Amino acid sequence: MSVKIGENIDLGEFPLLLAPMEDVSDPPFRFVCKQNGVDMMYTEFISSEGLIRDAAKSRKKLDIFEYERPIGIQIFGSEIEHMRQSSEICTLANPDLIDINYGCPVKNVACRGAGASLLQDIDRMVAMTKAVVEGTHLPVTVKTRLGWDDNTKNVYEVAERLQDIGIKALSIHGRTRAQMYKGQADWSMIRDIKRNPRIKIPIFGNGDVDSLEKAVAWRQEYEVDGIMIGRASIGYPWIFREIKHFFKTGERLAGPTIVERVEVCRTHLVKSIEWKGPKTGIFEMRRHYSNYFKGIPDFKEYRMRLVSLQTFEEIQEVLDEIQHKFAEEAIF
Repeated sequence: MSVKIGENIDLGEFPLLLAPMEDVSDPPFRFVCKQNGVDMMYTEFISSEGLIRDAAKSRKKLDIFEYERPIGIQIFGSEIEHMRQSSEICTLANPDLIDINYGCPVKNVACRGAGASLLQDIDRMVAMTKAVVEGTHLPVTVKTRLGWDDNTKNVYEVAERLQDIGIKALSIHGRTRAQMYKGQADWSMIRDIKRNPRIKIPIFGNGDVDSLEKAVAWRQEYEVDGIMIGRASIGYPWIFREIKHFFKTGERLAGPTIVERVEVCRTHLVKSIEWKGPKTGIFEMRRHYSNYFKGIPDFKEYRMRLVSLQTFEEIQEVLDEIQHKFAEEAIF
């Protein structure tokens, strides 16, 4: 059976979702992930305060493109009325859905009453979610964690109460806020929520899926409707096509060759420049080079050159040099 969000978003039998990641999942990065088969994506999370103040950085994150669909705009904030207003602003950008972030653990978000902080006040979370649901005609989904800490793992209550007020899907990261990104993600509670007969909406699992093997094993073991992948896709958007190919055929695809790595890195660079302009596009691309060429021996010299160059043409020359030197060798 197909997994559906609301009436109109059909994600197929077992969708793979790209997790929203601050300073990562912008349109250039989303483009290369879409090329490699991801089923649904989200913007970087956007501050409701920034949207209401019409901050340029926040408004820029509303940019979405037709080829990205289905795509959700993710928002976060601490004020209920501001979240409602920001949902109205997001609706005008015409995404397929609006997602609320109740999972971000970082201090400058969670300690200001937003993100994972709402796991300490479920009544407030419910009121905020209800305001967003009422502020848009689009499906509303939520991304959250197991709880604030080991003593307050309340995601069971979260799932039931948010479903009751109208959310259409729930993504759960298998850690508490206190864990941040340390330790191992615990998907057993995610499975328990999926098994709850009261829960009718899709449940997506998130956290630590960094290989084909885990995706295959955890799909079966934890019974989720789909898997959300974040950090493992940085510099390796091929993870989506590899997992999907195995699900479809039972066969393992070979890893990307150096030619493919250079080609996707180049595409990412071009899209970055198109969206951000040459100066910012080149500067912000620097964080990605080491990820795209991870595993290549003696790559440090090339990385140092790539992060120091100022023009597209110079970077192109180095990428050509990398491709030529390592020829058609497969990395793995």
